[in-house]
Amino acid sequence: MTSATYTISRTSPASRAAALIGLLVLAALVAAPWWAGRADMRLLSEIFLYLSLACLWNLLAGYAGLVSVGQQAFVGFGGYMLFALAIFAGLSPLAAIPIAGLLGALVAVPVAFLIFRLRGAYFAIGTWVIAEVFRLSFAQISALGGGSGTSLPVAIVRSMASSRSMREATTYWLALGMAVLVLAVIYLLLRSRNGLALTAIRDSEVASNSFGIDIWRHKFIVYVVTAGLTASTGALIFLQKLRISPDAAFSVNDWTAFVIFIVVIGGIGTLEGPIIGVIVFFLLRETLADLGTTYLLLLGLVAIVVMLKAPRGIWGFVRDRTGLELFPLSRRVVDDNQKDRT
Repeated sequence: MTSATYTISRTSPASRAAALIGLLVLAALVAAPWWAGRADMRLLSEIFLYLSLACLWNLLAGYAGLVSVGQQAFVGFGGYMLFALAIFAGLSPLAAIPIAGLLGALVAVPVAFLIFRLRGAYFAIGTWVIAEVFRLSFAQISALGGGSGTSLPVAIVRSMASSRSMREATTYWLALGMAVLVLAVIYLLLRSRNGLALTAIRDSEVASNSFGIDIWRHKFIVYVVTAGLTASTGALIFLQKLRISPDAAFSVNDWTAFVIFIVVIGGIGTLEGPIIGVIVFFLLRETLADLGTTYLLLLGLVAIVVMLKAPRGIWGFVRDRTGLELFPLSRRVVDDNQKDRT
């Protein structure tokens, strides 16, 4: 008679297969400038940037319980910092992107101390008010075009690369790199002790507090990290557009409403959810965009149907029925004897 031995494992055959497929897809995407057209690369770049925003909002709301409707504040802030650093400080736009992210994280510190006094719906409204304050503030800066905005000077754009095709390839690789960076940061965070604490906070703040978890500190860290990466993503968004204005930079529709839609239909509180959601969103957008305002109504209808039929989103629906987990975050108890026999 042999004694049973067990080990704790996070990986599974599905997660290992997903990692292999993911690496192959990533290699193909890195090579896109050699096989994709200009329009395809712009679309892929937009997908990567929306994926970054969706993953960050999912970390904020799905794990830390901070339901923000004002993340456009940091998108616009990052975009304006890119333009200000490039135009007035003479920095290369490529160097300005991480600095914009750092400045976004620094600005998030006093903002967090202010809005963390609010709870629930008041917190959500507070984040929107902060975003409006940002929009009105930047609309007053005449050096950056005031309410009408400004464009990135041609000389600064040309300094990025020697040719237009190379500049487009560079911005494409930056967008892809941002998506990979955001996914990697969130994945490593959730696999750490802080991630374990966030999962406990998501499940029950009362229980987490009773176990001695510093809820405020963990939420504060997530908020600041999310703000910094959102600001860097915003800088990339407007580097691609080459023009910025307060209404475009701080659009609640473009940078928050669509992002929330992506996360909700994909599956909030999962890493796979935003990936599924962004694919569904862009399929719908590319298919239905010619319908005008009807397109927005159909998006709303899709969201309502998904929330009614699958409250935890598409991936949550799949995971509940199959147990699949492509990003190995959960711990599993594995019977070593059973493993040896297979």
